[in-house]
Amino acid sequence: MKIYDVTVPLAAGMPLYPGDPEVIVEPKKRLRDGDPYNLTYYGFGSHSGTHIDAPYHFDERGTTVDELPLELLIGRTRVIEFTSAGGIDAESLREHDLGDVVRVLFKTRNSYLWEKEQTFVQNYVHLTEAAAQYLVESGLKVVGIDYLSIDGYPSTGLTVHRILLENGVIIIEGLNLREVEPGDYEMICLPMKIKGGDGAPARVVLRA
Repeated sequence: MKIYDVTVPLAAGMPLYPGDPEVIVEPKKRLRDGDPYNLTYYGFGSHSGTHIDAPYHFDERGTTVDELPLELLIGRTRVIEFTSAGGIDAESLREHDLGDVVRVLFKTRNSYLWEKEQTFVQNYVHLTEAAAQYLVESGLKVVGIDYLSIDGYPSTGLTVHRILLENGVIIIEGLNLREVEPGDYEMICLPMKIKGGDGAPARVVLRA
């Protein structure tokens, strides 16, 4: 069995979606300073690094992070690779037989940005509105992508998010799929259990 950790580590100075709070990693106690133990203060937004978007992100009556059914976030998942730049459209998705797949992760050139770029990159690969609608109609329940938003930038309406979340599709953003080949895996995705949360950082692993 091989395990792939596709989580981007939370760190001060990491790329963030414009307008999101900075990640803070602030030492409060340190053994080297004579304290009895190490203790660090962490501060971050709910959509920092690898994270989950819950329906409550765009719907006051939507499911919050702590209410998400874990059976949707654990199980067989398909990784599909797109090598082109720009938007992943419905026509491109139709070339892949999703069958009874309910979880899909999109591997793109975005994954390589985590190694090279220290600031937010605007021209990342994203999902189009038609593609989002196609995934909803195909019965998908979890959709993931390897950058900080599944919508393109800038997007005033964030329509792709709305199409997915309003139809109960959970979104995973900020993955790093660089080392993962296309194919089927078992995914374990566990977001922080934050009561009433609109989103939360998550540890995501794939098992082959």
